[in-house]
Amino acid sequence: MSRTMEWAAKSDHLKGIPRKIVIAAVGSFAKTVSSLINTTSVHNADTLLRLVRSRPQSIPLITVSNHMSTLDDPSMWGFKGFPIFDTKIARWVLAAEDICFRNPLYSYIFRTGKCIPITRGGGIYQEHMNEALERLKDGEWLHTFPEGKVYQDDAPIRRLKWGTASLIVRAPITPIVLPIVHHGFHEVMPEKYMFGRRPPLPLWNKKINMIIGDPIEFDLPAMSEEAIAQSRNDSFPAIGWPRTSDGLDEAAQRYLYTTVSEKIRAAMERLRCYGKSFLKS
Repeated sequence: MSRTMEWAAKSDHLKGIPRKIVIAAVGSFAKTVSSLINTTSVHNADTLLRLVRSRPQSIPLITVSNHMSTLDDPSMWGFKGFPIFDTKIARWVLAAEDICFRNPLYSYIFRTGKCIPITRGGGIYQEHMNEALERLKDGEWLHTFPEGKVYQDDAPIRRLKWGTASLIVRAPITPIVLPIVHHGFHEVMPEKYMFGRRPPLPLWNKKINMIIGDPIEFDLPAMSEEAIAQSRNDSFPAIGWPRTSDGLDEAAQRYLYTTVSEKIRAAMERLRCYGKSFLKS
């Protein structure tokens, strides 16, 4: 279904009017959840604002965060001072196809709202990953939830899926990667609120906290060389991945994506630990 809606994701679709309407509605919802009915505190917001507003035009941005509720996006962008109504700099986000694109109406709304459908379990070479790469090629901002699903327990960041790492490695221009960890959205939209179901509306009078880190540095040429050297003797059933543009075979890609993912996970875990001490002080 989502495949037929690619035209709705184009910026010039109906002169951009549907996108402006959807972004305005979504932005209003996010502001309501994060700034009106709940209280949001953001640490190091200036770094996010600077990268969203004024990074070099051709340089893409990938923000990565933990995933504590179905409202994380767009609500995490609803804090005071964030330009959530600007359609040109609004994020693209990878969204679960089975949830966000399950009928034509949903598909149209999420497509015009700058969402890219991803099939969970579909692998890093599924069709719409190419669309995400195109957005990065255009210097756009893409948000991902590399844990791959909602986790509402306050536990260490889990092993990340390889999708985000593959986008970083395969992007024509290496993106800026900014880690974010938040806490509190699991109380705004708990998975098991009443009769084991989510509440019909977001809950209120909750405290939301966001810790924004500094960009993660990746020396991809050096990391690629190490991946080639370390993976030469690896033995595993091949899936049939194509070689990357710089010649990495499947074994080297697996090693490299694991290394990149672990570096992101470690940065997110440091933010999570800092956030806990930050909130206690």
